[in-house]
Amino acid sequence: MAKRRTFTAEYKSRILKEAEACTKPGEIGALLRREGLYSSHLVDWRAAQAQGALDALSRKRGPKARTDEERDWFERVSLLERENERLRARAERAEALVEFQKKVAALLTSSGSDETTRRP
Repeated sequence: MAKRRTFTAEYKSRILKEAEACTKPGEIGALLRREGLYSSHLVDWRAAQAQGALDALSRKRGPKARTDEERDWFERVSLLERENERLRARAERAEALVEFQKKVAALLTSSGSDETTRRP
């Protein structure tokens, strides 16, 4: 399967400048053939340049660096999530222990009531 090509903002700007510099008939066609581009690329890139989108594309991509305050906040959230998970596991163990104690108490009560009915 063919891989979709991507072009940097610098490349697009360079090609647009070269296309603007073309004055003779056929020069733009030669430029497009040399670069392996279509005329629709120029049309789209010119429209983007007119809207200022190419300048926006030249900014670095990826996540923005976090401030110290944001880092502290994320660290605090992470700490609270770990503590929450620890407490949730402790509560589940406590609930299981209470259920076990209820069953033991029910068994002792039922066996104790059987003995009292047998004695007389």
